[in-house]
Parts: sequence; structure tokens; C-alpha cells
Amino acid sequence: MGLSKQPIALAITGASGSAYALRLLECLIAAGEAVYLMVSQAGQIVLKMESDLDLPSPPAEMERILSQRFGAAPGQLQVFGRQQWLAPVASGSNPPRAMVVCPCTTGTLSAIACGASNDLLERAADVALKERRKLILVVRETPFSDIHLENMLKLSRMGVVIMPANPGFYHQPKDLTGVIDFMVARILDQLEVPQDLMPRWGE
Repeated sequence: MGLSKQPIALAITGASGSAYALRLLECLIAAGEAVYLMVSQAGQIVLKMESDLDLPSPPAEMERILSQRFGAAPGQLQVFGRQQWLAPVASGSNPPRAMVVCPCTTGTLSAIACGASNDLLERAADVALKERRKLILVVRETPFSDIHLENMLKLSRMGVVIMPANPGFYHQPKDLTGVIDFMVARILDQLEVPQDLMPRWGE
């Protein structure tokens, strides 16, 4: 399967819900999508807490481990460090076609809403906004404060897709994988990446 010409950027932050990110990465690679991956420091910690993955910090090592785990083709997955300012996602001259922050902390939500660009992840989201590329934030927090809701409304008005990690249950999932796949299927639909994880309503 040939790789898509324009990659999709995936950012993993320190909110609970790393299983969504890993399953999404797996599905994107299986679909032949090229992926630019960024993982925050807190994201690495949560991945270790919630899964069997203790990822090393050097991007090349993280890339090697994840490529082997998900069977990525050579060059299909590229991992960038938090201060790797020469990465393609740092400039509007070479933006990915879409970006997903999954899971997205409310701190990251706030930084994106105010255009902080303190690290590569935040800058990549800022580029997606200014270049009018699809930006999806899979926010994971409960309950939401007024600040969280105001930041989500601000970004939604800019065209950002606010997609809280709220799985449905009408498909009667038999296990945790079924719950995770519900959200991942919705994200893939937003990215216009074909998926058969979930039957569509009415099917």
C-alpha cells in the first residue's frame, strides 16, 4: 500500500486515555497514512502508567520502537522532539493535511487557544490553525471548568473540532477494545480515513 502524500500529525499529551492514541496510531499506519508523531513529556509518563510502553525520549528510538510495534513501512512514521524546530510541522510552508491531539490535556487546550507555541506540539497546532488545516482536539477531562469551556468555544469558532473522549455504547461493546474503537472510529471519520471499526448508525 502506498503512503499518502500529505502526512497526518498526531500529538499525545498527558491526559488519561493513551489507549485512544495508540489505537489511532495503529489504524493510521494500517491505512497507509504517513504520520508525524509528537509526544509530550507528560504523555510519555501516562503512556507508561496506562500501557506496557516505556518509551525512550530520543525521537529516533521512540520512532524505531513504535514502527516495529505497529509494522510501519520505512519512513511512514516520523517522531519529532519537543524542541525540534526544523520539523516540517513547525512551518506553514510544509504543514500536514490534518492534526489530532489525542488525548488532549486542558493545559494543551489552553496553550493552543492563546497561541503559546512554547514547544513543537503547540507550534504545530498553531500552524494548523493559521493554515486552515483540520485540527481535532480529543479533550479528556471531567468536569469541565468555565475556563475549559471558554477555551473550547473560542477554538470551535475558529473551526477546530472539539471531540471529548466520550464513547458511545449503543454498539454494545463486549470489552474495552470496543469502547476505545468507538472513539477512534469517530476520529478517523473526521480525518476522512476509511475505517471499519464501527458500523454506522442505521447499518
